[in-house]
Amino acid sequence: MFSGIVSSIGIVNQIIRKNTGTVLTVQGGKGFFGFDSGESIAVNGVCLTVRDSTNDTFTVDLSSETLSRTCFENIEDRMNVNLERALTPSDKISGHFVSGHIDCVGKITSIDHKPGEIVFRFEYPVAYTPFIIEKGSIAVDGISLTTFSCLENGFSVSIVPFTFSNTNLASREIGDLVNIECDMIGKYIYKACETILLPDSEGKTKFLDILRRQNILK
Repeated sequence: MFSGIVSSIGIVNQIIRKNTGTVLTVQGGKGFFGFDSGESIAVNGVCLTVRDSTNDTFTVDLSSETLSRTCFENIEDRMNVNLERALTPSDKISGHFVSGHIDCVGKITSIDHKPGEIVFRFEYPVAYTPFIIEKGSIAVDGISLTTFSCLENGFSVSIVPFTFSNTNLASREIGDLVNIECDMIGKYIYKACETILLPDSEGKTKFLDILRRQNILK
């Protein structure tokens, strides 16, 4: 579990591509060192497991499922990546709950530098529209952000100078692909209500029967 507050900017040190997967070695950034085998680290928002490490680098395996769900399929050597260690019970949660399980790949469609902020706009597969709402939480490359202008299959986020300077957004360009994880709580609520909201569904019928038995619905 993560919070979407990036701890450091790492650099891709080595990429070894295999038939069905990839082995990735990342050099930790400032203050990001000393890794344990088996620990979870979010790399551009993807929860990955450390298999080997030195004092300032760690190596992870990218499965075929991870490659198909994320933009790691196009990752390049020396690329900047956002890093965050897994939460502990004593950590402050300044962002929102992030699982590190990517929902889809999005694309940067515009970057607008304004006084005091940088506005990024992203597009994403239309199938994920129910999970991205106005003023909702979202993780983009592992960064906890708040959405606005959620129109059709696009949304915008406002980036303050600190976030821009301390994440990989500073090196991003229009057309770049990003990892998107929708709000976990919102997904669970949508899933729980899905069968209830569908017209003439078995789940809706059972739900209405429960309400009638409790004298909540006549």
